Amino acid sequence: MEKFDINIITRENVKSLKPYSSARDEFEDFDTADMVFLDANENPFENGVNRYPDPQQNSVKQVLAKQKNVKSNQILLGNGSDEVLDLLFRAFCEPKTDNVITLPPTYGMYGVLANINDVENKEVLLSEDFQPKVDQILEAVDVNTKIIFLCSPNNPTGNSFLDESVVALLQNFKGLVVIDEAYIDFSKKESWINELDEYPNLVITQTLSKAYGLAGIRLGICYASAGVIAVLNKIKPPYNVNELTQQRAGLRLKETDEINTEIAVIIEQRESLLKVLLDIKFVKKIYPTEANFILVKVDNANKRYDDLIAKGIVIRNRTTQPLCDNCLRLTIGTEVENKKLIEALKLLN
Repeated sequence: MEKFDINIITRENVKSLKPYSSARDEFEDFDTADMVFLDANENPFENGVNRYPDPQQNSVKQVLAKQKNVKSNQILLGNGSDEVLDLLFRAFCEPKTDNVITLPPTYGMYGVLANINDVENKEVLLSEDFQPKVDQILEAVDVNTKIIFLCSPNNPTGNSFLDESVVALLQNFKGLVVIDEAYIDFSKKESWINELDEYPNLVITQTLSKAYGLAGIRLGICYASAGVIAVLNKIKPPYNVNELTQQRAGLRLKETDEINTEIAVIIEQRESLLKVLLDIKFVKKIYPTEANFILVKVDNANKRYDDLIAKGIVIRNRTTQPLCDNCLRLTIGTEVENKKLIEALKLLN
C-alpha cells in the first residue's frame, strides 16, 4: 500500500486542537509518597477516591503493554469500547461530509455512532457465509471514506473473517481499518495486534467485558500506531476512566490463570451446547462460532424467543438483522445455566 499519512484523514479542527490540560497532566509523576497535592481543587480528606484518577491510566497500560507486546503509547483506554469507537468518529470523520463502511449483520453501535456524529454509514452486506465482500467494499470507497469497521469474530454471527480479506482491505484502503476483537479470546485465531507495526492504518479494539468478566466496570481498549493514539488522546475527556475502574482492571488483568480457566470452561460449554442443538428439531441451522455465543436459525424466531422467555430464559432475537431471518443468538452461560437452557429446548422440541 501507499505510505499511510495520519494527517490526511485527521479532521482539520482536530489537527489544530489544543487538548485540555488537567492538573495531573501537568504534574510529572515521580515519588509521590510525601507530596502535598494542592493543584486540582480536590477534597483533601482521604477515602480512596477523593483524588482524580490518572488521566492516562498508566498502571493499567503498563500491564496491557507487557501482555500484548506493544508499547504504552500504542494504547488508549475508554469508558467501554463504545467510547473508543466514538472517539474514532470524532477524530477522523467530518460531519455531513465523510462516510464509513460497515458490514451487516454486525455490531449495531457502529451505525448508531455514525448517526450521532452525522456521518454517512455505507453498508455492504456480508456474503451468505458471513464473510466480507472485499471487491464490493473497495468499490464503495470514495475520497470521503475514512473508516472500515470489521468485527471479527463477528457479532451476531460468531465467525472470524478470512485473513486474506482483512489483508486486502488493509493494503488497498487509505483510511483506517478498525477490527473489533471483543470476542477474540474465544477464538483459535491470533489477534491482529501482532500486525500493528506492519499496517499503520490498522486499529484494534478490545474489551474487558467478555472474557475478563468485567462488563460492569466499562473498560474498552484501543491498540493502534502511536500516531493514531496521539490524535485520540487530543480529544478524549481528561478523566474518562475512573479510579475504581482502573483499580479493578489492574487486579483482574493479573489473574491470568483464573481468566484462562474461565475461557476454557466457556469454550467447553459452547461445544457441548453445539452437540445438543443438533437434536433440536426446530433448529434449522447452526452457524460456526468462535465467540462466547451461538447463532442458530429456527423455524420461527419470534415464537421460540417467547417460548424461552416463558420458561425464564432470555436470549437475543436477531431475526430483524440482515441475513439473520429467524435467527436467535444464544450466549454461553455457566454449566447450570446451560443445563436450564438445554432442558427448555428439549421440552419445546
